[in-house]
Amino acid sequence: MESIGIGWRQPHYEALLERRPPLGFIEVHSENFFAEGGAVLAVLAAGREHYAVSLHGVGLSLGSASGLDPWHLERLAALVEWIEPVRVSDHASFARVGSGLHANDLLPVPFSEAGLRTMVRNVQQVQERLRRPLLVENLSAYLAWSDDTLAEPEFFNELTRRSGCALLLDVNNLVVNARNGGAAPGEEAVRRACAWIDALRDGIEVGEIHLAGHAELPGIVIDDHGSRVSDPVWEVHAHALRRFGRVPGLIEWDTDVPALDVLLDEAARAASQLGQGT
Repeated sequence: MESIGIGWRQPHYEALLERRPPLGFIEVHSENFFAEGGAVLAVLAAGREHYAVSLHGVGLSLGSASGLDPWHLERLAALVEWIEPVRVSDHASFARVGSGLHANDLLPVPFSEAGLRTMVRNVQQVQERLRRPLLVENLSAYLAWSDDTLAEPEFFNELTRRSGCALLLDVNNLVVNARNGGAAPGEEAVRRACAWIDALRDGIEVGEIHLAGHAELPGIVIDDHGSRVSDPVWEVHAHALRRFGRVPGLIEWDTDVPALDVLLDEAARAASQLGQGT
């Protein structure tokens, strides 16, 4: 499954190393490997012997007006230097306020010129420290800022243009946001998500695509990464491949983690779409 990976989570550490299924890469959450030494780093080193590794962060807080946490950035830089990942990514979000308050969540950034300047400054700082481009992911958000002045695709158009970063396109998040924005399930949600993709500028670099499951609850859709990829998300993935070509894809599954074979089955479907270019 060239160019298709899975999120490598603790329940599958042993099974993956024993079976070594054909995968293009594995992805781990960067912050889980910030320790100096120990069993967890030994596991990651073992995985790196067989697979390319993509580092996906949840804590850089790229949208924080108070700036980045120097300790966090230095630990990430040390991990990048050691593991030599194929890609490094984080989210268009913030969690850090002031010098020590951390929300422990991915909060949406304001889609405004001021929010854009903050993101550009922080992304450039990360890229300068890591000496490589960063991938920034579009967020599943359950609230918005009242002073938003930019459409989300335009925000990413400008962020990638001004900072030189690439986009990590999460197609599940697009469907979740469309549903929570009032779109009916099925065709309308797909249409809105595809329109978001079509609003991205020509020439934008999309470095990776994330696919995951979501939960349909009364009155809200939650991006919980706890089920198979839904049919609407597969449709949007196919549309993204038609627009951007053979972009590496990842299956994320973080809650109610099933047997490894379930993830591999989802990865095989993603590989099939990638191979068909549809």
